Amino acid sequence: MLSDKNKCFFFRRFFAIITYLYAATFLPKACLAAEPEQRKVFVYEAQDRRDPFLPLVSPDGRVLEPQIVKGSEGRPQIEGIIYEAGGSSYAVVSGEVIKVGDTSGGYQVLEIHPEKVIFLKGSEKLEIELKKED
Repeated sequence: MLSDKNKCFFFRRFFAIITYLYAATFLPKACLAAEPEQRKVFVYEAQDRRDPFLPLVSPDGRVLEPQIVKGSEGRPQIEGIIYEAGGSSYAVVSGEVIKVGDTSGGYQVLEIHPEKVIFLKGSEKLEIELKKED
């Protein structure tokens, strides 16, 4: 008859052999059946907006300036309007929030309307409408 110590040794060896046989029988088939995964490359089209995948804070805690690609003409880019009739209206222009009287890229804000902003640069008036996204 086997002692308790020998029974424990026997069951450990038996379990190890069964586990090895199972792994040798089924795992290689599963590993061979799986094809290597192709990594997809995602390219972000900024379209005059800040890249959301770039960090706003550096690893040491400094706030980084967002890199916004401005339009090729150097004109202000209207990104949003907060309009309040008879009150304080604001516009998001080229990444910064401005109000009437502020300047952005050499253009002074004359008026803010619900759908457009009127700028002044020298004696030239420039009217830029808010683009609707589809």
